[in-house]
Amino acid sequence: MMQPQRVLSEESSPTPDAAEGRIPQRPELLAPGVALLEILPDEDLFGYLKRARGGFEPRLYQQLLGAANAFKEGDASIGVAAADARSRDNARLLLARTRVGDLHAHPPLEDRLHVFMTEAIDTEAQALTADWTLGRLKDFLLSAEEAAVKSVCAGLGSDVIACAVKLMSDAELTALGSKVFHPLPGSHLGARGYLGARIQPNSPTDHPDDIRWQVFNGWSFAVGDVVLGTNPVSSSPTSVAAVEAALHDVLVTFGLEEVMPHCVLAHIDVQARVEELQPGTTGIWFQSIAGTDAANGTFDVTLEKMVEYAARRTGRFGLYFETGQGADATNGQHGGCDMVLLESRKYGFARALKRRVALARVGAGHEAEPWVHVNDVAGFIGPEVFRTREQLVRCCLEDIVMGKLHGLMIGLDICSTLHMDVTLDDLGWCQDQIAPASPGYLMALPTRNDPMLSYLTTSFQDHVRLRERWGTRVDDRMWAFFQQLGVIDAQGRPTEHFGDPRWVYAQYRRRKGDTRPDAELRAEAERGMAEVHARSVALAVGHGARPWEMVAGLEQEVRGHYEDAKAGIWTELSPRFIETISQAVRLRTQAVDRRDYILHPVSGERLEASSVSRVEALRLRREARWDAQIVISDGLDPRSLMDEGHLGPFLEALRRELEAHDYRVAPEHLVVSYGRVRAGYQVGELLFGDAADPLPRALIHVVGERPGSGHHSFSVYLTAPSGKGWTGAPRPVDHDLTRVIAGISDTSVRPEDAAREALRILGELCRG
Repeated sequence: MMQPQRVLSEESSPTPDAAEGRIPQRPELLAPGVALLEILPDEDLFGYLKRARGGFEPRLYQQLLGAANAFKEGDASIGVAAADARSRDNARLLLARTRVGDLHAHPPLEDRLHVFMTEAIDTEAQALTADWTLGRLKDFLLSAEEAAVKSVCAGLGSDVIACAVKLMSDAELTALGSKVFHPLPGSHLGARGYLGARIQPNSPTDHPDDIRWQVFNGWSFAVGDVVLGTNPVSSSPTSVAAVEAALHDVLVTFGLEEVMPHCVLAHIDVQARVEELQPGTTGIWFQSIAGTDAANGTFDVTLEKMVEYAARRTGRFGLYFETGQGADATNGQHGGCDMVLLESRKYGFARALKRRVALARVGAGHEAEPWVHVNDVAGFIGPEVFRTREQLVRCCLEDIVMGKLHGLMIGLDICSTLHMDVTLDDLGWCQDQIAPASPGYLMALPTRNDPMLSYLTTSFQDHVRLRERWGTRVDDRMWAFFQQLGVIDAQGRPTEHFGDPRWVYAQYRRRKGDTRPDAELRAEAERGMAEVHARSVALAVGHGARPWEMVAGLEQEVRGHYEDAKAGIWTELSPRFIETISQAVRLRTQAVDRRDYILHPVSGERLEASSVSRVEALRLRREARWDAQIVISDGLDPRSLMDEGHLGPFLEALRRELEAHDYRVAPEHLVVSYGRVRAGYQVGELLFGDAADPLPRALIHVVGERPGSGHHSFSVYLTAPSGKGWTGAPRPVDHDLTRVIAGISDTSVRPEDAAREALRILGELCRG
């Protein structure tokens, strides 16, 4: 993999803390918090509300529920975090004294999603605990046998489950997580004593060979038994179909298509379209889900859509969901609720959809055995949600327990972004704190560094280490396959082929009937791996003194990317570079400085007053002559724009393509310092909003991506509603109306190719 230079622009001046890779703490910028200094003996939540406000008061109710949480920055930004430890303890006391039935009767957020979630609750079981206090429920969950816990949880709503979790310590969450299991039907995935893996073979260019080789690599370490799941760069049906086909081919070649599914994590609409185009080539269907109707809308997800898709999943493999604390808040759709409560609602959504899949299977004449699971992507968003390794552990433990109490098989992405205060070494510590709580599975990459998403997660080697330390196992069917493959022996010990993807490739070719000599296949494998490496995708070949240790060179490469990313986070967009951009109009957001921008993303979503005036003046001068505007924001790594061969070639090719297809592109480039994606939407509103304009008006927003992959990539966000649409009618412009091209650089998605793809997408948006 290319080793990027650790160079800051001349104008950059990272803070001392930043230079050490630590995000400076700034407690004075946090919300004041919920102060709850005095409560009466035996007072519960509703008694407190009556005394403090004369009756039920919804906003204070949400704040009291949030104040019972362990502290996280995301709750502070919502305004529901406790002001201090005493207030948190008092909020927990009030909650512990509150009756379960009263919580059921007072949902902190009522929307259509809440109504849908209640259909999966067993009303008879619900009546059993209605008179219990939350404190009694907590004690029961910790002391009862697994079967009794499951029978009671069938009657618990998501709000109650969240509130019970708030009362538990990390040790209590670990004990409860290690007691309750929901294995997937016909397997040991998610069962006691088993730890599965989703191989995540991401490619910066969606190259099928990158994807295949990472699967071979995982299997060489006897890792990968839950799903082969790729995050695509492009969500076009054609591109997604190619990745689906590559994954499907590997499973079919090895005869594993009935043992484990594959999945391309595009929007579920795209997966359904690919299945229509190529029947039988998609595996389990994926969708990210949120905890409110409004937040799901930003994913272009509706209840009706998900119910319809659940009804189609009558085969062996059903639905796969991803969630994560903080996603609702960062999209501004939290409804005033805290992150634990919103995360629990996501599991309630998944539970209700799992029930619909079971009904669909029965209707098709099968057993009601839905293959449905959830992956909690804890830590992916960044320091605006939480910052420290201790908070990451707390989040994972909370989510494991809430998922299991909803009757779900739940896995984890124990991950961090490069702008969190969690190091490569911290991740190993976090894994060891979380593994005893028995998550169903973890992510698995060749190294801890994802080459496309630019974040840190679990490596193949981590799985080998965790299996050794905690005595966990791979699903029996895949363990037998790994023995047959020859990477482990009959006792499960590594063979001479352990950690050698070339060996797995040779077996793949043999399964396809290839009779060439071993030496020829090995030479072909070497060439293929070199091509993958040239595209900046790491493969873990071999191991150190112990089977779970990386070879020294690869370890150094991974740490080099980590250090490079920490430098990129604190790089400023250079004024000298901006001068090279033709007709640049400089704007900035409300972020005070880069530190404020990183820690408080909302500060980068709106323009400051003088920049608003500058855009308004630009609109007046133009008199609606242009129907496309290019905006450039620094994002989380301004180097992605400033590197030679990145922004310049993209802008040149983009303008050439647009003008050749009769787009009227404004000559100015609007350059936003401390800009995030939603800052572009504000620019579009200011420039194009016109209730009388029915024509599409395109905003092309270039934003620097997260650093960490070594590519210094940027993305392009494409939005093209009508002038009326830019006014917010019939609904505000947001991510659900936008298409993105990610991973653009001279070493991943080439700028010229991205420009052609942007033209294609704009054509679809403008016609739509």
